[in-house]
Amino acid sequence: MLEQNLKQVKNKDFLIPSYDEIEEKNLEMKSFRKGMKSKEFFKERIMKYLSDEKRIKAVNVCFTDLEGKLMSLDYDKKYLLTGYNNLTFDGSSIRGFSTQDKSDLILDIDWSSFRWLPADIFGPGKVLMFANILDQSKNFYQTDFRSKLQELVSETYKRDHYIFNIAPEIEGFLLNGVDAEQNYSDKNPFELVTKGGYFNSLPQDKLRVFIDIVADAKRAIGFENEKDHPEVAPSQFELNYKYTDPVQACDQIQIYKLLCRQVAKTLGCTASFLPKPITMINGNGMHVNFSIMQNNQNLFFDKKGLSKLGEKFATAILFYAKDMCLVLNSSVNSYRRLDPKFEAPNEIKISATDRGSMIRIPIGDENSMRIEVRSIAPDCNPYLTIFTILKVGMLGIEKDHKKFQEILQKREKLPGNIYDAMRYFNKSDILPEILNEVAHKKYLDLKEAVANRSPKDLGTLVKKEEIIYHHEVTNQNLWYYF
Repeated sequence: MLEQNLKQVKNKDFLIPSYDEIEEKNLEMKSFRKGMKSKEFFKERIMKYLSDEKRIKAVNVCFTDLEGKLMSLDYDKKYLLTGYNNLTFDGSSIRGFSTQDKSDLILDIDWSSFRWLPADIFGPGKVLMFANILDQSKNFYQTDFRSKLQELVSETYKRDHYIFNIAPEIEGFLLNGVDAEQNYSDKNPFELVTKGGYFNSLPQDKLRVFIDIVADAKRAIGFENEKDHPEVAPSQFELNYKYTDPVQACDQIQIYKLLCRQVAKTLGCTASFLPKPITMINGNGMHVNFSIMQNNQNLFFDKKGLSKLGEKFATAILFYAKDMCLVLNSSVNSYRRLDPKFEAPNEIKISATDRGSMIRIPIGDENSMRIEVRSIAPDCNPYLTIFTILKVGMLGIEKDHKKFQEILQKREKLPGNIYDAMRYFNKSDILPEILNEVAHKKYLDLKEAVANRSPKDLGTLVKKEEIIYHHEVTNQNLWYYF
């Protein structure tokens, strides 16, 4: 793949580092982030590197819209080094951002997010950074939840010395054909690349080749791989990696999905993270593991299992599960996944063994004890989702309301369709406060718009509208053709 993709630049002196080289560099940067180096440290270090490294031509700057779609643009390196403090863009063209009369927004580069990229996948001479969004007064924008998550993590550490550990497990499908989602119709349904299931794939199957390429690239980008394998459904995959802090975990979710889509395209396929692209087989989830460290101690661990503090954190999540459901399951299609016949985690309860529970307590010791929130879909906005869960979980720890415990005595289920989820979200007494009223209303408006473009009754078969109007699939021309 490297030779094929680099033919066009063989006579140009662009940076084409080896996978081993960029893995070493990315892990060093990761250690600096873990060591909580200052913003000035990262800015000075990266600006010097970009100035000195003549073989870098462009910086890929990424941000995320309110619904969770990854947006990116390439800045010429020389321009970025001189103009980084005034990188404006048209926010009115991004769903959930500004209106036309206040369209200009600003990209605030997060220098600590710098990553070297595999040249055969992302192109030679390119590196990547994430940005937060500022308004015209250079304050953090109200619907940018990356910056809000960053603030939450920083404030909690300063106040309580809490360090949040986050580990997502992201499932996806490998489908035949490029742009299979955009081309979906009743006459052109999704086609799986293999009929194999859990752990079942020959070494040179297309799914296995895809997994191997993605695993190599993830390792190079510094994900610190743990395991990768075909999942329960045919043509389904999951590639796991080490836990990290919340902001970096969300950045990695976005990079992971981007990476999977690009590798799939080179194989003539589509990597789909729709929660339920095909009925009658298991859907895609994004189970997320949470724990809290303080002074090198896992606060979720107790000799008898999950600690009291961990129980309070988990119980608050259950108590507000219906309020949060629209955040964790943000598309019409995601409510197909919450089907109890396919190991769906739609029951609002905690269990050590029942995988139908919203929260599971995996077997763990003083290092690995955690809770696993299983009802999250992989098409959510990861920053918004992790921010909301952490805020709610911390309410359980700080407020310790006896009313939270009441949920443990009930046997309730999550909403089964997006309309019920919107109703709970809209009537919530806590989410407007947690998210801010502007973000709460904008998010609800976006969800109502996409729901109105889809059949109200899901029925048995996947409908074209729930795919083509999905926030990670649709384009502007298609959206407004209604």
